[in-house]
Amino acid sequence: MDIIKTENLTKKFNDLTAVDSISFSVKKGEIFGFLGPNGAGKTTTIKMLTTLLNPTKGSALVADFDIIKKRDKVRQNIGVVFQEPALDTELTGRENLDFHARMYGLDSDKRKSRINNVLKLVDLEDKKDVFVKNYSGGMKRRLEIARGLMHFPTVLFLDEPTLGLDAQTRRAIWDYIRQMNEDEGTTIFLTTHYMDEADYLCDRVGIIDRGKILVIDSIANLKNSIGNDVITLSCSNLNKLVKRLKTEPWIKKVKQHDSFLTLGVKKGEEKIPIIIEIAQSENIRIKSISVRKPTLDDVFLYFTGRSMRDQEPENPLKEIVRIHGRSG
Repeated sequence: MDIIKTENLTKKFNDLTAVDSISFSVKKGEIFGFLGPNGAGKTTTIKMLTTLLNPTKGSALVADFDIIKKRDKVRQNIGVVFQEPALDTELTGRENLDFHARMYGLDSDKRKSRINNVLKLVDLEDKKDVFVKNYSGGMKRRLEIARGLMHFPTVLFLDEPTLGLDAQTRRAIWDYIRQMNEDEGTTIFLTTHYMDEADYLCDRVGIIDRGKILVIDSIANLKNSIGNDVITLSCSNLNKLVKRLKTEPWIKKVKQHDSFLTLGVKKGEEKIPIIIEIAQSENIRIKSISVRKPTLDDVFLYFTGRSMRDQEPENPLKEIVRIHGRSG
């Protein structure tokens, strides 16, 4: 059963098309990852799906309610944790949750029970009476996730939930997200540009870049789509080598980038000598070559032509097997 469904959803800001006619669906109970770099259209999509922005054209259903015609119904069925903090720092953790629950009309007994449950879920029971201004960054994110769950949402939208947090805190929040998905049965729509986050959490992912969805599938299928192993190489004549390698039936994928190639193959270690021999036969000098198992970043690189790292973009040839003394 689809809990979210969009058809040609589009958002333009003057001459800028932030989201460009995207169509996709999210299944009930899954953790769906929406991947892309900053400015790809992730947050704009979430704002449309949560009724904060009207689409320029297209349509979407969330929990079977139209995001334009049934805005109030959509809002009753969703929880949202945005990138920017939205907590009242002059209130305690418990008071923040209580205020949110009152806004959704939960009665006194249900509020009390639910506050205890969600605080336990995100491991903040012993901090419930501490002012939020004294919380760490990780504690604030956990409290925001707890607040998003207060009114028993059908879908929880998490927009870059671990942005700016240290690695240990990020991993702890991942565990809380998984736990609440299992315990609450909540569908989670997660935007992130952290590939390891999506790899750890998501059942399926969609990659969006420049407002367009490039691919949607399970993580395993996406990795397998580019080959069992990924060979990355640079050489003296990329165009010539690409043309030659495309004639080899054992190469599953060939992708040319600005200064290097990526190849999808089986048994990559065994194929390196063959590739070098092919290059030599074409009078092409191999400058560097490496082999590894495919990652989500390899998938992103394959579909977009550029890498997306947790920090600044890194050189994909950083860790390589250097080939010295090879000439064409």
